[in-house]
Amino acid sequence: MRTKNTTERWGWLSRFLHWSIAALILFQLALGLYMTDFVSDMTEQFDLFQLHKSWGFVVFCLAVIRVSWRLFNRQTPHLPAGTAGWQRVASHLSHGLLYLLILVMPLSGWVMSAASPTQDYLNIQNMVFGLFAMPDPWVPGVRSLSDAAGEVHEISAWIMLAILAIHVAAALKHHLIDKDDVLRRMTWGR
Repeated sequence: MRTKNTTERWGWLSRFLHWSIAALILFQLALGLYMTDFVSDMTEQFDLFQLHKSWGFVVFCLAVIRVSWRLFNRQTPHLPAGTAGWQRVASHLSHGLLYLLILVMPLSGWVMSAASPTQDYLNIQNMVFGLFAMPDPWVPGVRSLSDAAGEVHEISAWIMLAILAIHVAAALKHHLIDKDDVLRRMTWGR
């Protein structure tokens, strides 16, 4: 299997990054919802927040690699002939929004945490899997910045869920109704 994309197929690196980020985003969305809405024990919640921050860092790193790879490897598989113009536009817009969101969500989460005055008051660091601390440029914290970043983070999560649902529905439509190879080009088949 080729590393680089062609006009017919996605290369193995694009596929790996696509599915890795997809799995991590779904995990992060579920974890974010669980830790904020269903966990009341502060110690357990703290551990889950640290885990969420750690995987958010990984998502951001993979997103930077993915966007860089996409800019370096400009060739992509073409949509099937006969695809309606509005579907082409919707595909480009939704993919662009997904790329934006996989960068905005981890960044807004980091800003929200780093700017939190509570974090500074309690002397909490944003640790990545307990290995190293992420930078904290807002010491002492700035509540208004933390709150604004929190709003961006939460709104982005809901937009991400909506776009992902549309993305999955479109892929399944191509596979089950149109019976073309759009989905197979991003999986390990064909």
